[in-house]
Amino acid sequence: MPRFLTLADVCDQLQISAAQAYALVRSGELKAIQVGGRGQWRVEDVKLEEYIQESYAKAERMLAENRRDHTGA
Repeated sequence: MPRFLTLADVCDQLQISAAQAYALVRSGELKAIQVGGRGQWRVEDVKLEEYIQESYAKAERMLAENRRDHTGA
């Protein structure tokens, strides 16, 4: 895998739309840089992996909170 991915590559990896990928970048959830005269977005492979790992952690926290809410603990 190359070090830097296009947003199209990110879309393929995450199976999301271009609009969703751009929204992740725009919100800062997914770190990206602009390169070239046309300002093309690129996402470093390690930043994509960090985003994925943080998404798993968020899901775990949400599930744990949901379990606590349902068990009354």
